[in-house]
Amino acid sequence: MSLTPRDLGMDVPISRRDFFDGIAVSCVAGASAASTTGPIAGPVRTAAEPATAPAALTVLGDTGEALSVPHALRDGRFWEHAGAPAPTGEHYGLVVVGAGRSGLSAAAEWSRRRPHDRVLVLDNHPEGGAGRERLRRGAAFDAVMCDKESFGADTLVTLASPGWIDRLPVAEQARADLRTLYDAPPDWLPGLSPEAKEERLAGLTYSAFLREMCGAHPDAERFLRTMSAPEWGYDTRAFGAIDAWGTGYPGFAGLGLDRSRPSRYNSAAVRAEWHGPAPEPAPPAAGHVRWSSPVVSVRDGAGAATVGYFDGHRVRTVEAGAVVLACWSAAVPYLVPDLPEERRRALSRAVRVPLLRAEVRLSDPAAWRRLGVRRVRWTGAYWCAAEFAAPDLVRLLATPCRSELGPDAGSAAGRRELFRTPYEVLEHTVRDQLARLLGPAGFDPGRGVAAITVHRWGHALAPQYCRPWHPFHPDGPSPADAARGRFGRIAIAGSDAGDGAAVLAVEELSR
Repeated sequence: MSLTPRDLGMDVPISRRDFFDGIAVSCVAGASAASTTGPIAGPVRTAAEPATAPAALTVLGDTGEALSVPHALRDGRFWEHAGAPAPTGEHYGLVVVGAGRSGLSAAAEWSRRRPHDRVLVLDNHPEGGAGRERLRRGAAFDAVMCDKESFGADTLVTLASPGWIDRLPVAEQARADLRTLYDAPPDWLPGLSPEAKEERLAGLTYSAFLREMCGAHPDAERFLRTMSAPEWGYDTRAFGAIDAWGTGYPGFAGLGLDRSRPSRYNSAAVRAEWHGPAPEPAPPAAGHVRWSSPVVSVRDGAGAATVGYFDGHRVRTVEAGAVVLACWSAAVPYLVPDLPEERRRALSRAVRVPLLRAEVRLSDPAAWRRLGVRRVRWTGAYWCAAEFAAPDLVRLLATPCRSELGPDAGSAAGRRELFRTPYEVLEHTVRDQLARLLGPAGFDPGRGVAAITVHRWGHALAPQYCRPWHPFHPDGPSPADAARGRFGRIAIAGSDAGDGAAVLAVEELSR
């Protein structure tokens, strides 16, 4: 039975927060009387709302302070009020823009090659990266909610229990197909060489592999569809079959492919997992990181490049023998106005994947403990994953990407939809799914929620060149190849620029 908005607690005064790319969109407390048909006009504050968010509700990813200057630069508002840049008189062998993995790797590689050079890393985030949390790859789900959106009714199935496939609310043929996929998949491509099999897989999404190659029942494909969503930001209608093989999804064991190495068709992220997580690079001893210093201009000159950054009061400039741009590709054209048009077009093709996170503070977490599971995947509801993260904290994840359109077009469409979705709609879906999940264990969504914070990330995950969507992969040339080449004393090496971009950038600048 569907619960009314009042049953769900939509009119109960609680702390409500809404952030888009780290910037507060709306702050609403008390009765949620705003229309649910259009965007929320924020910020709004009522007397019932605390002046600051509860201490346990932290902003994940980029902060408003980190993004305000880049957004003003993008919108053409920054230089109207910035004033003339003030030279610091500092000169460095290398200036790196961005203190993420690529930026620190470039700085470390430069210092290894030129140990006597001074190196400066500039980053728009506060010290430590402002909690830029990433999804945990490979974290196991205890249970799957076969939800009414997919199968007409909600059925929670615990995966650790024997015979779990028999309890799925799917057609009997789908149960048989799932047993085959998980326990004894045959060789779907007999007679082909391993190389030819990998090539065939590279031409399919995982959903297409299940339907077309395995002949799986639609219920089986629907049950598996959201497997990729929590880690990749899109479901298996966009997730490549060759990467599903590389990540250990069911259905591939009978193909006889070599599991000791990745396929040449695997995306860079999947290939990297064969060697385990890479260690976090540290800033070189000869340099340092200057936090809360968003770069606003990079210009190549006759004797040196000039890098301008905002220190919170005015624009300061330093000179550099070389510059590595280890930031978002989409930001580069705004920093380097002289960049050729071909490079600008190539950079614009790096489409990041949007994500939506919610943190829910429970006033009574006993129901979740009675449920007996920690992480739950949903098969078709708005929020695709729920995790019991602390004694009274639940985190939910949604993937706005329109996966049926592919990772690039789907991310762009999903980002637009994410921006237009009213906060009240998001809160309603949060409460509704918690009621459906925890209600049988005694949870009251009207009185059981103390605070809800929503984080909308329009550009959350770096793009991956992957099959079947990018036919130039892996042989190239790729948009990253056109985007990241050297431009005078400047080279591009952000996470959008492809695998190994940091080392390539340093090699190019060292010639």
